Amino acid sequence: MTKAEMSSSSDESVPLSESIKRKHENINYDLDSDYDSDDALSKQPKKKKKSKKHKNKKIKIKEESEESDDDEAISKKLEKKKKKKSKEKTVEKETDSLSKTIKKENSKSNVKKEEEEEEQQQQQQAEDSKEESYKWWEDDKTNDEGWKSLVHNGVMFPPDYKPLPSHIKLYYDSQPVELPPEAEEVAGFYAALLETDHGKNPVFQKNFFHDFLQVLKENKGTLNGIEIKSFDKCDFSKIHAYFELLKEEKKKMSAQERKQLRLERQKEEEPYKFCELNGRREQVGNFRVEPPDLFRGRGKHPKTGKLKRRVQPEDIVLNLSKDAPIPVPPEGHKWGEIRHDPTVQWLAMWRENIFDSFKYVRLAANSSLKGQSDLKKFEKARELKKHIDTIRKDYRRNLKSKIMLERQKAVAIYLIDVFALRAGGEKSEDEADTVGCCSLRYEHVTLQPPNIVVFDFLGKDSIRFYQEVEVDKQVFKDLIIFKRPPKQPGHQLFDRLDPSILNKFLQSYMPGLTAKVFRTYNASKTMQDQLDLIPNEGSVAEKLLRYNAANRTVAILCNHQRSVTKGHAQSVQKANARIKELIWQRIRLKKAILQLDKKQRKKNPKYFSEIDDLTKEDEIEIHEKIIERETEKYHRKFLRENDKRKFEDEELLEEKVLNEWLEKVEALKEEFKEELKTGKVEIKPALNTVEKLEKQIERLDLRIETSSIQLKDKQENSEVSLGTSKINYIDPRLSVVFCKKFGVPIEKIFTKSLREKFTWAIESVDENWRF
Repeated sequence: MTKAEMSSSSDESVPLSESIKRKHENINYDLDSDYDSDDALSKQPKKKKKSKKHKNKKIKIKEESEESDDDEAISKKLEKKKKKKSKEKTVEKETDSLSKTIKKENSKSNVKKEEEEEEQQQQQQAEDSKEESYKWWEDDKTNDEGWKSLVHNGVMFPPDYKPLPSHIKLYYDSQPVELPPEAEEVAGFYAALLETDHGKNPVFQKNFFHDFLQVLKENKGTLNGIEIKSFDKCDFSKIHAYFELLKEEKKKMSAQERKQLRLERQKEEEPYKFCELNGRREQVGNFRVEPPDLFRGRGKHPKTGKLKRRVQPEDIVLNLSKDAPIPVPPEGHKWGEIRHDPTVQWLAMWRENIFDSFKYVRLAANSSLKGQSDLKKFEKARELKKHIDTIRKDYRRNLKSKIMLERQKAVAIYLIDVFALRAGGEKSEDEADTVGCCSLRYEHVTLQPPNIVVFDFLGKDSIRFYQEVEVDKQVFKDLIIFKRPPKQPGHQLFDRLDPSILNKFLQSYMPGLTAKVFRTYNASKTMQDQLDLIPNEGSVAEKLLRYNAANRTVAILCNHQRSVTKGHAQSVQKANARIKELIWQRIRLKKAILQLDKKQRKKNPKYFSEIDDLTKEDEIEIHEKIIERETEKYHRKFLRENDKRKFEDEELLEEKVLNEWLEKVEALKEEFKEELKTGKVEIKPALNTVEKLEKQIERLDLRIETSSIQLKDKQENSEVSLGTSKINYIDPRLSVVFCKKFGVPIEKIFTKSLREKFTWAIESVDENWRF
């Protein structure tokens, strides 16, 4: 029990003066708990408290000679009573003073208490989840009949629109326009993107302006006599500048202020984060309703710039148990519909206006329902192993079928099986021109004799699929037939086939088999084959490099590409500089060895051969970077500490504290100057023997090797997305087997969220499991 708890639990059973004393101790205890003896700041004296003159001793009620009735005893009692009254007055004053102090301390520590409560709440949630953990993969029962009970708190709506300040306007033909709030909000969406590639895209501008005029029409306002007709006459610069100013102000927020906002946001989200499914607490996934905005899309999407309208409670259908309490909708609104359908897994749904499709609120990735769905998906892919030989035998035979539909089905399955193409489907004119196998057109396939096929088309998410592949000779002949005149660019290659026909045919081999199952099967099978080739040797970093190489093979097979990030070159540059600095540290240590024992160089000349590799210019560059980094570190520390103290209404650190820290940097700078001048390294007392220096060099060798491997991995993965295949297509049990077999921590492969998502995989297999 803490002192605070002891005090609060016993206040009523002790004299008032003793209670005050305990409260004093409680305050001191709280203040001391913030004291970090390991921090450089601990050397700074704390703000002194004014000491109390009065000693708080227990007031004796009875005298030792209370049985005596003589005058002397009575007079003594009267005198004691007078003293008691004066003491009580003093105590009252102390109590008033103390209550003020306590209030002040409480106001200072409000944030701290909230943080502690948040931490306790998270710990409690973690404990609850452990207690309630449901190992559904060990349960023989299935959930085919759906859930038995579902209770939840509905969805979280985005905040209402806050109008712009009165002096911030849209200008039309150089005149300020009084917009209704609904239209002003839409104008703000575009203004925020004014200087981006989206904002400069003519298609984006056209779609935005069309919907903006529609909103103006729906919310008729005077617009102070101005009629908006031309996009080119609209000036969004004032609104854009205002948003940029808000961004800058947000950047200037202290860490404590950002933390406070985060805590407030988490408190607001808490009711929606969890639901009760079949009496168990389960996490909800996307419980937030998407805020209104302009649709951006990927690639050259024809609908980019269109308005995503605000979703109202009247648009939303909730799904829960019949006996579950219905969540209260926002004031002035009502829910669109309440359903009680246990056969579906969504909690809420609504129709969005861009594609006229449904959006769903479902359970989180780590929920039992999602886990069961993942397991079924991968088990379905494993089941395909039993039928794959028959399917391959049949489609190879049908490559020569006299019936054109059979021949097209055979070629399509061949391409899906061998090259992991998606099935594809028909697209409407207002959707992005993305295709899959069944929707390939004449121009997407180029044939180069004797049997080279060049695929070039936009796949899912408008990612370009470009591959030159060698195909079976009969497949090449069939593709020539599929491209014969009168076919020309724009015509379908598989003109008699669509995904529904193909999937219906595939289900004749195995219930539930679709074209998508082939991608999962081939991805997992390829990963299993690649992992079988990895030798169980080397460091963890080397094993991870080989694992990522195997993962990359799968990602390339599935065409999981990504564009090189803007910061990639800078990231590689920093990594190279870091490795160079580690090598410099190693050279310094080797110089220190020679300073202790010159004979070491003759004993092992190869070991010391790198000492002269770095030039003076290299060393100066490294020194400057270290000095710059250390200087920035202390400046950031000074600002961070003062932000914290200012937020908690404490005395700020003086400038001299920063100067004291920077004196260490100056001392280091002088040390480097002396080292360059003399060529001698200053040996620290902790490293005063050859043996200690050699051990330190061994540690550096390991760090250099690990950093070099990670850099190589980063460069090789710059244009390939490993995450998509690892999460969605490779059976997670393969990654678990790799970790268990090769002694690699699972944290190196799966993030915390993925470990929660794939708990079933982590706990259900050993190192001998095979896909």
